[in-house]
Amino acid sequence: MAMEAIEKVTQAEQEAARLKDEAAAAARKLLAETERTGRQLLEESGRQAREQAKNLMEQAERQAAAQAARARDEATADCSQLQTDARSRLEQAAALIAERVVNS
Repeated sequence: MAMEAIEKVTQAEQEAARLKDEAAAAARKLLAETERTGRQLLEESGRQAREQAKNLMEQAERQAAAQAARARDEATADCSQLQTDARSRLEQAAALIAERVVNS
């Protein structure tokens, strides 16, 4: 009977060791999978951040180009108005100069 008890204890210890080894292997596998998933999430987050930054830069460039075009159009309109004003005063200035020359 003592031999049977020893064998049962030995078998129980072997089973416990096997279960412990299986649990350790499962834990290592889970850790590896978790690390791989973490790396994938990190890479995806970085890719999304780069994509978002690219989109924001493109949007800012479009807005800057539109603003520059508006400023250029305004400056062109202002120049045209100044030229028109100057032309309308040219006759008056010539007449004034002619009058002063004749009267002097």
